[in-house]
Amino acid sequence: MRIGLDIMGGDFAPEATMMGAIAALKELPQDVKLVLFGPQDKIEEICQREGVDPKVFDIVNATEVIEMGDHPVKAFAAKQNSSITLGFGMLHKKMIDGFASAGSTGAMLVGVAATIKSIPGVIRPCIATEMPQFAEDKHTLLLDIGLNADVRPDVLCQFAQIGAIYIKQLYGVENPKVALLNIGAEESKGNLVAKEAYGLMKDNSNFNFVGNVEGHQLLGVCPADVVVTDGFTGNIVLKEAEGLYHIIKKSGHTNEFFEKFNYENLGGTPVLGVNGTVIIGHGVSNAKAIKAMVMQTKNVIEAQIWQKVAEKFQ
Repeated sequence: MRIGLDIMGGDFAPEATMMGAIAALKELPQDVKLVLFGPQDKIEEICQREGVDPKVFDIVNATEVIEMGDHPVKAFAAKQNSSITLGFGMLHKKMIDGFASAGSTGAMLVGVAATIKSIPGVIRPCIATEMPQFAEDKHTLLLDIGLNADVRPDVLCQFAQIGAIYIKQLYGVENPKVALLNIGAEESKGNLVAKEAYGLMKDNSNFNFVGNVEGHQLLGVCPADVVVTDGFTGNIVLKEAEGLYHIIKKSGHTNEFFEKFNYENLGGTPVLGVNGTVIIGHGVSNAKAIKAMVMQTKNVIEAQIWQKVAEKFQ
């Protein structure tokens, strides 16, 4: 397995990304190779400082960086030797099995559209995150969380199908329970999109639909394994959860459950419905978060999620 990592991605690159890569190296199996995209001289300099042989990595010398303030489409096309552009080039050619970056989200999504593209049959790719649960073995995936602000009911149905595959493949949950995020449990609740989506989902044999869930059910003890919504609503939910964590942290409380909200432990956001494994990390990722992102990328690759989605949508 070959995991691509953008060394120039994030607010604290390349220091944090390199330290995260070195930390991940200690936990990765010997048959997993980290492919680093960034300035070779800087990568080697940090390796030597930390007493690490640079040869343990495959280094792709990238002399350009797509900055957070760059126009994603223009920069991806113009900066052909950037870490993100080179990373997607190798992912497209299947020279790496997955690509992770804490850099420009816009550029990462442009990279997806320009190279590996959506799986045939998938109307809209989406991004997802796991919502913290009390039970250690319980995982609830929320999607979309920001890629599609407006969606049609049939797109929500596809999100449900994709999310169910993700949970089954990654965690071995047979017949995952799928729910629709809404303002009430009743079928008649919600806006026009939610009402029509409910009608489509309850008769869909591709997943195990269990009805609506409300916002207060998402965290801690969600009755579903997968919860679908539009990217506008999902992003608000995600940002609210992040804000709650910061308040708890500032108050001085420490709790194992609330640490599940900490982005450092989450890794990144998988892009689902595309022909490859792509993980987008938080822009403020430190070394711990980068390590988590690398390990998450490994797990998603091993679960063969995009391949299983492609099989299903054939």
